Amino acid sequence: MSTNVVCTGAVNAVKEVWEKRIKTLNEDLQREKEFQRKLVRLWEERVSLTKLKEKVTREDGRVILKIEKEEWKTLPSSLLKLNQLQGWQLHRIGLLKIPEFIGRFQNLIILDLSRNTISEIPRGIGLLTRLQELILSYNKIKTVPKELSNCVSLEKLELAVNRDISDLPQELGSLIKLTHLDLSMNHFTTIPSAVLNMPALEWLDLGSNRLEQLPDTIERMQNLHTLWLQRNEITCLPETISNMKNLGTLVLSNNKLQDIPLCMEEMTNLRFVNFRDNPLKLEVTLSPSEGIEEEEEELFGLQFMHTYIQESRSRADNQVNCSTTSPISINTDG
Repeated sequence: MSTNVVCTGAVNAVKEVWEKRIKTLNEDLQREKEFQRKLVRLWEERVSLTKLKEKVTREDGRVILKIEKEEWKTLPSSLLKLNQLQGWQLHRIGLLKIPEFIGRFQNLIILDLSRNTISEIPRGIGLLTRLQELILSYNKIKTVPKELSNCVSLEKLELAVNRDISDLPQELGSLIKLTHLDLSMNHFTTIPSAVLNMPALEWLDLGSNRLEQLPDTIERMQNLHTLWLQRNEITCLPETISNMKNLGTLVLSNNKLQDIPLCMEEMTNLRFVNFRDNPLKLEVTLSPSEGIEEEEEELFGLQFMHTYIQESRSRADNQVNCSTTSPISINTDG
């Protein structure tokens, strides 16, 4: 009986020793694997950093990282070693996301990540207080973070052809230096109030959206000189549009306009308008212009607008005259 106990105890002791050795061996193997992974990551980072350095160039005195038509779905953390970059121009590289560490590139002036597959703008972008141009067209972005309003130096913002953006944060109205805004080919049903509040805005493209009407408050954009509204569903224009005294270019082709308001005759700074492909009520025939120069073709739209307004006013006057001169019938019965 005692012999069996001794044998069992010896077996258990040997088993425990082997289990400890196996555990230690496994831990050593795990540490070795982790060390190997670290070496691989370190090597990959060095390789990627070398590749990135080869893509750095100088343009207009600025240090720019320029990559096009290569496969870079993510940007490596080794990029942080190039934090003096003043511009990124990364086109058609399959980039899936803007790295979270973007806010550490305090010297960025231009961030151009157009024609990728980016679905989100990180909040850290608001740390780029020197950024002047942000170009994110042809991506898959759905929302814009309010933190973008902290980019106080921003002058140009392009979000065209993201398809699903339908609104902008109210806070973006505080971008006091923004002069150029492209929101074309998205999902806007109205002009965001943030846009109406941008004090310096001069150029706005809202073409190919789902706008049905323009707000009366559109006159707030007093510095606007170019407004693209083609390919929407706009049915009428507000009278207040005539108060946009600096507007020189207005494109309204492919909408659902049935009339041109008479007040637009007061917009003396208009140099180019386009009402093509709208179901306007009046059919206006222009007298042929002989010898028209190619650079003057834009005046054709303006001539059409003035002729239309004159015809509309003439018809209204005729209707008034007809109603005042029509005979009055007097009932003389009993």
